[in-house]
Amino acid sequence: MISDRLNVVITFNAKPENNSSAASLSPEVPHQESPAPSTLYDDQFAEWDSWETIHAVEAALATKHHVQLVEATPAALQTLIDKKPDIVFNIAEGYHGISREAQVPALLDMLNIPYSGSDPLTLSICLDKARTKEILSFHNIPNARFINAYSAADVANHQLQYPLIVKPVGEGSGKGIFASSYVEDEQSLLREVERITTEYKQPALVEEFLSGREFTVAVMGNGKTAKVLPIIEISFAGLPEGTVPMYSYETKWVYDTKDNDLDIHHCPAPVSDELEKRISEICLAAYNVLRCRDWSRIDVRCDKDGNPHIIEINPLPGILPDPADNSCYPKAARTAGYSYNDMLLSVLDAARERYGL
Repeated sequence: MISDRLNVVITFNAKPENNSSAASLSPEVPHQESPAPSTLYDDQFAEWDSWETIHAVEAALATKHHVQLVEATPAALQTLIDKKPDIVFNIAEGYHGISREAQVPALLDMLNIPYSGSDPLTLSICLDKARTKEILSFHNIPNARFINAYSAADVANHQLQYPLIVKPVGEGSGKGIFASSYVEDEQSLLREVERITTEYKQPALVEEFLSGREFTVAVMGNGKTAKVLPIIEISFAGLPEGTVPMYSYETKWVYDTKDNDLDIHHCPAPVSDELEKRISEICLAAYNVLRCRDWSRIDVRCDKDGNPHIIEINPLPGILPDPADNSCYPKAARTAGYSYNDMLLSVLDAARERYGL
């Protein structure tokens, strides 16, 4: 790793102290029998980081650099001007709109300040799952057939094959994806499209449900030197009986917790050499086609015939520091031999190399 000590600013958004990603739902209760998701969960800040994570990132980078924290509020513009960082380590998710993850990088581009991670265009495209899928489809990178539904009228006379999954087009961290998102008939489809467009004020992405195995893939680096870290399989065997086998909000934040570890993440994934190669190839293709930089986590699911498809690309991957939290990017990095600190320093070094710092 590069050793020169730099003035590094970390830009971030912190969860409110009194916010919890999930309301109290017993993991033993199958969600299909529970009240509507909107009455159970407050997922507004699910994408933002806890202070535990923010301070862990700070401590990691501080082993090699001078580090300061800047919260990504409207006041950040003047703060960044005053602090004059050599480079910014950006983990800010932003506030509002489909381009929210691009807000801080756009400011940094305007100020000509180097930063880690993808640029505003890539961040905006990857958050918009429909736009992502359009680009992947153009480049013949496999992904499920879909409709981008602004209203129930957009799914009338659709040609997709049930079952389907319905999710917000522009959210992350499992926001808006509940057991009810899995639909097998028109009535359920219309209900979920209405829920998404009403509660999340955005289109609903309707996709054919891929019934095969699910994986998540951490990618680090740039261009031809980008590499896939050990692949993680998401196993649903330990979920409560009757739960839909998918990586929903409940699975991420309710069923699999420190106090109720379901052992659903298997890393390295028990896959054949052929499947590992195919997953790695489509992930690197997606990473480079979408011009991701430094790092991303890419979610993959196989169809009924075992063919891998891209689900989505996450250029701002979750990086919870506690191994008990089963945060996927750090889990893959640890399996590859990186400590948490080394993982973050390597991502920063990838950004520094791009800028020649």
